[in-house]
Amino acid sequence: MSAVRKRSVIVAGHKTSVSLEEPFWEELATIAAARGQSISALIGEIDHTRNGNLSSALRLLVLDDLRRRADS
Repeated sequence: MSAVRKRSVIVAGHKTSVSLEEPFWEELATIAAARGQSISALIGEIDHTRNGNLSSALRLLVLDDLRRRADS
């Protein structure tokens, strides 16, 4: 089981904290690198389009990306 890790990120010009398990942080880094952007930029995109909790939206992004890669 992975412990939840809180990180501070800049989103839309303001500092916020996001809590995720380490494997999610690792996958977010992979997704951001594949898109040629920083983790903060990726989180900013999700923050702009999300409907619910930011941490949940990020977990869903990771899940969707892993499913997409598994289907490829």
